[in-house]
Amino acid sequence: MYVRSARSAIASWLTRLYFSRLRRKGTGLDLSILSKLPDGALLPLRREGVDPVPEIGALRDREPVSRLPIPGMTVWLVSGYDEAKEVLGNAKAFSNDFRHLVGVGGAGADQNPGGLGFCDPPDHTRLRRLLTPEFTMRRLSRLTPRIHAIVEEQLAQLEKAVRESPDGTADLVEHFAMPVPALVICELLGVPYEEREAFQQFSVARFDVLGGAGASFGAVSQSLDYLRGVVAEQRRHPGEGLLGMLVREHGDNITDEELTGLADGVLTGGLETTASMLALGTMIMLSDREHFAALRDTEDPAAVAAPFVDELLRHLTVVQTAFPRFAREDVEIGGVPISGGDIVIVSLSAADRDPRLGGDGDDMDAFLPARPPTASHLAFGYGIHRCIGAELGKMELRAAFPQLVRRFPELQLAVAPEELEFRKLSIVYGVDSLPVRL
Repeated sequence: MYVRSARSAIASWLTRLYFSRLRRKGTGLDLSILSKLPDGALLPLRREGVDPVPEIGALRDREPVSRLPIPGMTVWLVSGYDEAKEVLGNAKAFSNDFRHLVGVGGAGADQNPGGLGFCDPPDHTRLRRLLTPEFTMRRLSRLTPRIHAIVEEQLAQLEKAVRESPDGTADLVEHFAMPVPALVICELLGVPYEEREAFQQFSVARFDVLGGAGASFGAVSQSLDYLRGVVAEQRRHPGEGLLGMLVREHGDNITDEELTGLADGVLTGGLETTASMLALGTMIMLSDREHFAALRDTEDPAAVAAPFVDELLRHLTVVQTAFPRFAREDVEIGGVPISGGDIVIVSLSAADRDPRLGGDGDDMDAFLPARPPTASHLAFGYGIHRCIGAELGKMELRAAFPQLVRRFPELQLAVAPEELEFRKLSIVYGVDSLPVRL
């Protein structure tokens, strides 16, 4: 216990030191210029509460493929559901290669996060084939008992934080929404639990557009450095987690850098996103007690949680935009010609509110867990880059929400909803704090 506490304290101290240094000395390209762009260019990242701003819905209905007003480059915004699937499903015409973002040998090129999200076939095909067996429901089912135990452990921590608080409140993000996915991912990868606080910092920083690329690339670089050490240890002594499995089964057919990139992709793809879903989903339940009571009072939590979670994923679509695509060739999307070399941004949040997704007469801006099954939403993406950990994320959410409302049947917000502060211009949308009373 002492060793774990000491290592946790050291990790926390190093993280604070690192981010303090970043504030003094930025690295790479300065993306903070985004905050100075015209409002129209930032439209995909703006929301009112949990809803995309009305302007992007109107633009989607009028012009589902439109130009973003960004000086000096041709950038297209795809906001319609059908058009989004056209782009995301066409890996032949559109590239995800990270080098397009920074240029070959450019600033930040050595901080390539790797993994599946920033590579194209055939590398993508080979790496995904290695990972897919570990993310089938059959293989993931072994984590089910640990997921439920982790949720219960964090609910106990939340209760303890409330008891020790002078005003009888606690932050659900800090004590529940963040630790649950962090611990599940540590379990999956075989990463020591005591490092979770540092990884939470890395994940938040890399998705913060206003922080600039100095913070974003820096957070990527620091987490990659740590994961390289984890991979080296797994090479020497393969464990029972994902990394150990890949080392045992594939040996030298997968490089250390590929293992590092895959681990980093799993970590950042499943930490911040699931944490945001847990926090915002709880906020929605506490704002409409009907949804809260439906989960709390049912005799079959699994049956109620499944459609609740799926509709919540569509409604919130916390990953607001897909990774930028780069047109390899001239192509037409939704009747609009796009030239080779153009950048394409897909607004997942706008596409998931498109009336065409639900059919005529459906209000896709409403949160309706009893909604009849619709076509597949895009909260996990689409095509070859659809999130490989989608089923794991659903497992966590389906376990966490019922256990939360049953453990604390009188749970309520400790502040007025209008006092909550939502992230501004963040690729992964969310709240940094959700004060609650039990």
